[in-house]
Amino acid sequence: MRPNYKKIYHDMLRMEYPEKLKDPKIKELLEKLNTSEDVLKFNEKLFKQSRENQKLKTYDRQTMLKLLQYQKKHGHSTSYMSRKYKISRTTLSKWKLMFEEELEDTMKSAGK
Repeated sequence: MRPNYKKIYHDMLRMEYPEKLKDPKIKELLEKLNTSEDVLKFNEKLFKQSRENQKLKTYDRQTMLKLLQYQKKHGHSTSYMSRKYKISRTTLSKWKLMFEEELEDTMKSAGK
């Protein structure tokens, strides 16, 4: 079962930042919180990113695959991806091992 991020953020904004709920862009983004990537982007837009928050990041399967496919498609190094998305190189390497077969299948079908 997944947390209801729409409700969590709505309640948090209502209690602490009611003025932000009046912004149409914020309302629109709030309705589009479907993946971990969406939640992270929304959080980044609302609040300044602190180094402490980096430890609390979690990614869903879809987002992990999307990042790995992007890396492979554009030929980026693990170090580059680590810096760009603020994810440790170790984490990226673990993802590659976890999704090795799936990545190969996806890249083969994309090439056809």
